[in-house]
Amino acid sequence: MQSAIRFHPPSYDIRVETIPTPRISDPDDAIVKVKYAGLCGSDLHAYRGHEIVDQVHTCGHEFIGEIVELGSAFGKAIDGRAPLYSTLKVGDKVVSPFTTNCGECAFCRAGVTCRCIHSKLFGCPALEGAQAQYVRVPKAGGTLYSLSDPALSQKYSSWANISDSSLLFLGDILPTGLFAALQAIHHPKLQATLSGIPWPLHMDTSPSVRTESPKDITLTFAIVGLGPVGLCAMIALADQASLKGFKLRIVGVDLNEARRQKAERVYATVCQTEGYTDAGISFVTYDGEAAKSAVSEYTEGAGCDAVLEIVGHDSALNLAYDLVRPFGVISSVGVHSERPFPLSGGNLYDKNVSMDFGRCPARAMLPIALDLLVKRQDVFAGVGTDASLVDRIVGMGDAVEMYKLFDKGDIGKVLFQPWE
Repeated sequence: MQSAIRFHPPSYDIRVETIPTPRISDPDDAIVKVKYAGLCGSDLHAYRGHEIVDQVHTCGHEFIGEIVELGSAFGKAIDGRAPLYSTLKVGDKVVSPFTTNCGECAFCRAGVTCRCIHSKLFGCPALEGAQAQYVRVPKAGGTLYSLSDPALSQKYSSWANISDSSLLFLGDILPTGLFAALQAIHHPKLQATLSGIPWPLHMDTSPSVRTESPKDITLTFAIVGLGPVGLCAMIALADQASLKGFKLRIVGVDLNEARRQKAERVYATVCQTEGYTDAGISFVTYDGEAAKSAVSEYTEGAGCDAVLEIVGHDSALNLAYDLVRPFGVISSVGVHSERPFPLSGGNLYDKNVSMDFGRCPARAMLPIALDLLVKRQDVFAGVGTDASLVDRIVGMGDAVEMYKLFDKGDIGKVLFQPWE
């Protein structure tokens, strides 16, 4: 038997209960002993009753731990199968994305792992979650990422000192924040601005048209929602602007003042070590209405080149639309419910707005997210400091209180330690 954090429908009912320890039920399964499990903003959708859930289940979709049992499919090198089936061993340290992925179907091969034909979300009635002492991982050879791979210590000189609590971010919030940022930066509509060549000439690759990007171009991005995913998006945006050499003004938007202050402290830490100010990268925060006025002033009424919508609520989408400029981009990774879409075709037509929606392909994003995680241990590794993303690490006995505090916005990222 094991202890687990369980959700009881319809809403606001979290209990710590004793349930059976999971067992191998398919040759592709793995059983992971959980070291840390995260409390994520997505967990609140069911908790608040915004998603229709009619079954009791174990919560949580973020976890890091150790392999304690493997199905019979492992230990065999078979052509066409995900590589981990031949290399993963009992005792290996692993992190998991928030959905299962086979690593073999057309979607997985294309890198859009979140749409795997075998995909299931941890922490829902279809698949028990990870806020427990043990978790069963289906399609484990395609889903899990081995942190015991010797190549990691060769690639990262600081690998032995990387915080385990920070590695949990690879399961969801860091890939999702990075995905939101990259989805906007690489959108075709932004390439005219980034190249300094107007539409449609920027699509002509001939030497007579292509020129160097002007150094005086400044892009303005907004991030709606400054919870843990929003903070990861902010860190990713600043890092990408620095790497690619463009100037960037980031406007962070959140109704919660404590979150805005946290975001400012995180950015100050990152900025101090990277010299972002000298590179023309800046970050400011506002509540919703103030953000509209500030963006209008910054851009002479044009609006943001792109808006990252992290919240997953109609009001956040409406605000993103208000902030984005004509021919701009909205990159939405917030989990939306079945409520009617708040914008009309006319809204989108009138601004030529492009909207990218949906779940992050976390397993495919994981390797590049790991690069950023190793680089930014100054903010990812800490716990309970002014500039750390993790506020608390607690035992599962504190689950009821942590869910209440997180729901009210009185606490940031929380990790559960199932064996405490």
